[in-house]
Amino acid sequence: MIFLGGDLGGTKTLLALADSDGRIVRQRRYASADYPDFADLLADFLANDSNIAAACFGLAGPTDGRSAQLTYLPWRLAADEISHRFAIPKVTLVNDFAAAAHGLPKLAPEQVLTLQAGAPDADAPRVILGAGTGLGVAGLLPVDGGLRIVPGEGGHFGFAPQTPEQGELWRWLLAQRGRVTTEDIVSGPGLTRLYAFLGGPATTPEAIGTATCRGDDALAQTALRLWLECLGAFAGDLALHWLARGGVYVAGGIAAKLLPQVDCAPLLAAFHAKREHAGLMPDMPLHLVTDAELGLHGALAVAAKQGQG
Repeated sequence: MIFLGGDLGGTKTLLALADSDGRIVRQRRYASADYPDFADLLADFLANDSNIAAACFGLAGPTDGRSAQLTYLPWRLAADEISHRFAIPKVTLVNDFAAAAHGLPKLAPEQVLTLQAGAPDADAPRVILGAGTGLGVAGLLPVDGGLRIVPGEGGHFGFAPQTPEQGELWRWLLAQRGRVTTEDIVSGPGLTRLYAFLGGPATTPEAIGTATCRGDDALAQTALRLWLECLGAFAGDLALHWLARGGVYVAGGIAAKLLPQVDCAPLLAAFHAKREHAGLMPDMPLHLVTDAELGLHGALAVAAKQGQG
């Protein structure tokens, strides 16, 4: 049997076909903005393929499993319409970080970098978060020998500044955007906002990351340090919210590319700075996922489970 998986984001869309052994037989990356409608993109990918047993699409936005509207694209998806048009018997829609959570068991050891070993508890909740065009979050709860995935939109929590510098950032963003969310900062576009807040010219997250790694742009280094502090604080807040002694996993393309190359001390310091509950934080395992295609692999896993169920 052949299964179809997709990771649909505001910037890029990854699609892949895999066989019943989990081997990817074909994969392609698309620029999401090149297609006004997801169905047209999918038709391009499936031009010469048929007999797909099941499909799962992880998408950046809330979904009830049957319909969805992406947060940063005009795409509307309906599972029944996709099933009918492309003759796929079973089609499932999931939040992109729910898909990423399903991908965690598929990771090889070398795709996980431990930032803090902690005191892992296999019977405790886990949480996964990650920054890209937006900021995704999902929880993982141990149930009956398996895991229950709990999707959410935690990236849209209100941003809570923890330092005078972050307070000035909040005021600066409030004047521009009204309500300030964590996603406004802890995301790819958020990194460019931080650079602009510090007085830098318009640029891209990739350029800021490259300049930081080269070490020749003090403003880029300051922006990334502030970004890491905000990421670490949010990850720590989620760890407290879930009491995630099973592990906190930081994923997403920005983290996968940048964090292995930079000093993560600002992230760890903010992760630990929890006042009366600071004593809980050293026990929380904190990991970096370096597989930038985690969501795609998770979507394929869901599709295979649906198709074989």
